[in-house]
Amino acid sequence: MGVLGGLLSAGTAYAAQPEPWQMTFQPAGSAIMEQIIWFERYTLWFIVPITLFVMALLAWVMVRYRASRNPVPSKTSHNTAVEVVWTVGPVVILLFLAIPSFQLLTAQYSPEEAKMTIKATGYQWYWGYEYQADAPVSFDSVMLKDTDRAAAGKEDRKAYPRLLAVDNEMVVPVNTTVRLLVTGADVIHSFSMPAFGVKMDAVTGRSNETWFKADKEGMYYGQCSQICGKDHAFMPIAIHVVSQSQYDAWFASAGKDLPGAYKALTAAIETNKNVSVAGN
Repeated sequence: MGVLGGLLSAGTAYAAQPEPWQMTFQPAGSAIMEQIIWFERYTLWFIVPITLFVMALLAWVMVRYRASRNPVPSKTSHNTAVEVVWTVGPVVILLFLAIPSFQLLTAQYSPEEAKMTIKATGYQWYWGYEYQADAPVSFDSVMLKDTDRAAAGKEDRKAYPRLLAVDNEMVVPVNTTVRLLVTGADVIHSFSMPAFGVKMDAVTGRSNETWFKADKEGMYYGQCSQICGKDHAFMPIAIHVVSQSQYDAWFASAGKDLPGAYKALTAAIETNKNVSVAGN
């Protein structure tokens, strides 16, 4: 049972990606996304009853007041009670929706003090990342080709899915507030990471700012969500959330040997998985 639990936990580390026939959000990888999921479920408690009520009301009106049953229509011009109800009712409903909506917006635009800043630049058709630090690290992130999987050590299609995996992921430490500067180099792109509740347009000549704080380790996938040309569908975003020690080791070597830094990071993660499974 312990070994099975370890295997399951290893698999769920790569859960934040689109799934076949998925009708809900991706699993939340940040506190903001958890609030977004809660708000979506909260609004359904209003949307579903209202929709059913309106459908029932329309059906009743069509049946009760059809010409064959009601040949002489009423000449009533207004009803005070009904007018009060259909004015006050929507106002109350909107208040119940507005208050948590404003709270969510406030949380989204009130980040904690950022511990690191990354600039994401959209190109036709890939992303470029620049870690703004004393010793900056920058690299391009291009969709992984099937012919390059073996050389990159990314043959596991569950962890590195087709059309979403990239050659160089953005690597960030867990439980760290990341300030993200988003811009475009040619046309308008859009940086979208569903598991973090992040979506920001990348506009040429302009720098837009957003943030995220991942609270679970693993691989997270998104895509450019702005139609940017013929290869718009082949412009994925991959963010690898790792422990602070793994991130420090990766960053220390990434500036000198980027491929080697990724191989060392992958090896360290695989070693930790094997030790976890054996320990259980």
